[in-house]
Amino acid sequence: MITGFIRSYRAAAAIAAYRIVRFSDAANSSAVNVASAAAQAIIGTTGKVGASAAGEMVDVHRSGLNPVQLGGTVNAGDWLTSDANGKAIATTTAGDGVIGRAEQPGVADDIIDYFAAHSRY
Repeated sequence: MITGFIRSYRAAAAIAAYRIVRFSDAANSSAVNVASAAAQAIIGTTGKVGASAAGEMVDVHRSGLNPVQLGGTVNAGDWLTSDANGKAIATTTAGDGVIGRAEQPGVADDIIDYFAAHSRY
């Protein structure tokens, strides 16, 4: 893993390791929650340590090469977005928020590396 920018945020709820996160709401940029839809403005992924309860601090990887847990089958090079559980899935849908591109293939529940490139597909 080659990390880039990592920032700690307060968790709005329990967040598992290697999950995609978003700001908890537009008015509160100091707290994050698990991303639960592809259309959300996702900001990064948690590392190997999540948050076990609301109010705890959690590190969020915002750039670089980072691990993420998959929610389905992906191929190397696929653009990744979030499923309903904050796991990465491939997308080709216009308007989806993306965390970046898969660096390797995998299937549901695998933990793979992705290269961060936050954007909209």
